[in-house]
Amino acid sequence: MKDVEGKVAFITGAANGIGLGMAKTFLAAGMKVVIADIRQDHLDRAMGQLHNRSAHAIQLDVTDRGAMARAADEAEKVFGKVHVVCNNAGINLFASIDNCTYDDWDWVLGVNLGGVVNGVQTFLPRIRAHGEGGHIVNTASMAAFVGSSGAGIYTTAKFAVRGLTESLRPCVARYNIGVSMLNPGLVNSNIHHSDEIRPENLTAKKGEVDADFMARLEEIQKLGMDPEEVGVKVLQGIRNNDLYIFSHPEFKEETRETFENILAAMPDGEADPKRLAFEEFRRARKAAEQA
Repeated sequence: MKDVEGKVAFITGAANGIGLGMAKTFLAAGMKVVIADIRQDHLDRAMGQLHNRSAHAIQLDVTDRGAMARAADEAEKVFGKVHVVCNNAGINLFASIDNCTYDDWDWVLGVNLGGVVNGVQTFLPRIRAHGEGGHIVNTASMAAFVGSSGAGIYTTAKFAVRGLTESLRPCVARYNIGVSMLNPGLVNSNIHHSDEIRPENLTAKKGEVDADFMARLEEIQKLGMDPEEVGVKVLQGIRNNDLYIFSHPEFKEETRETFENILAAMPDGEADPKRLAFEEFRRARKAAEQA
């Protein structure tokens, strides 16, 4: 989607951080933008920063499928057909995975993976139906490539978002719908305040956190990339129909090492011709879907 002027974007987790950075970038490019977030006070503050009649705010819990459908209806009522969907809402639990509870799993997966699923399931049929093409951006993380022991459930969710995105992209190319995965590193955001929006029904004892690390986290976050810089890279990725949108160059060597380790672990020897024939068929089909 190279021409974005006048198109409508729906962004979750958009009251601050990367989501708000996307909103500002999209508005500057002439788009109409719906910002959705779970906290009304943050939405009000964000709208005060946007100063733009082409922006509209909706309070939304992305884990609530009914609310997601109602938000989609409202977006269409206000601005018309939605073309770009950014499934960006995310939270984090900075705890070792071996000490986490079922409630920890349900909370983090519910937002970081379930929220993406709900956004795709709600908006994809609508984009297909209007026939004008569009783009879906799923926010993952560098944690989708480089695992972290300090935020294991978060990492699990982001790996799953990667699988969802890579699987979805060839499925919808025929409808002129692009799909990208955003993989940011450290960003100046409020993700360290995730506990403030933890649901009351998921309050079973949280995994133990590193108290010293949490005390320093707010200052660490301030060192992160400006969200608007990430937003600019997202818009460029949409226009280029990039599968991967990487914003932080400092991960290049670590990512290279990860994939080199994967390749080094592959077994030696020749593949069985019968199995190889099937894999070649599968790859050819995938290439045809993306063509």
